[in-house]
Amino acid sequence: MSGNRFALVAAGSRGIGRAAAAALGRDGCRVAICGRDRTALDAAAREIATETGAEILPLAADVSRQADVERFVESAASHFGGLDILVTNSGGPRSAVFDGLTDDDWREAVDLLLMSVVRLTRSALPHLRARGGGRIICVTSIAVKQPVPGLMLSNAIRAGVTGFAKTLAAELGPERITVNCVAPGYTRTDRVVELANATAKREGITTADVDRRTLAAVPMGRMGQPRELGEAIAFLASERASYITGQTLVVDGGYVKGLL
Repeated sequence: MSGNRFALVAAGSRGIGRAAAAALGRDGCRVAICGRDRTALDAAAREIATETGAEILPLAADVSRQADVERFVESAASHFGGLDILVTNSGGPRSAVFDGLTDDDWREAVDLLLMSVVRLTRSALPHLRARGGGRIICVTSIAVKQPVPGLMLSNAIRAGVTGFAKTLAAELGPERITVNCVAPGYTRTDRVVELANATAKREGITTADVDRRTLAAVPMGRMGQPRELGEAIAFLASERASYITGQTLVVDGGYVKGLL
């Protein structure tokens, strides 16, 4: 990939977002990352820059807030002089079954998971168009292929992101802007630990029991590593993926059993 490509990675201070920023940096991109925790964000930027030799620009933002999203995109585009790659990403909503959710829970999850993608895309598109093309990559979840028990909010709303991305891919194809999703399976992140703890509490079992059950359902017998997800995202952002659009790349060690 050219060393003059500019990428924006939402929620890039930890987990899959951090891994995506590092992978893009290794590919020669200059990368802006955002997060809510300024201390963690600055530390991640320093670490990624040291690991990759790339310029990493940390910008504090909460992607569930429209004003923060707009400031993040415009600040990054102004700093770099353009944008080529947008990676939409966020933390996950609370783990709960339907009866445990309120209207406020649903509204907050829609802002976090769906409207963050809409707003990031809306803000970034003029800059991608000005560069004559680009990449939009949405981080979703295996929940869009195979709903996960206890994750009502994620199961319902991430499917909406997939529909958005598929529709947008058709609209933007003539402009040389590809739109794809990466759907992580069970990956060794803070979020997966949080979900395992919530499941254990809900079912009255131990977290170790939850982990054993999870790994028994993964043909590769292990969780993914964030770096493996980051590399998949970097591939979709690269010229090697120039004819791939409107797709969901599942990175799950074989967990999802469906054919499509």
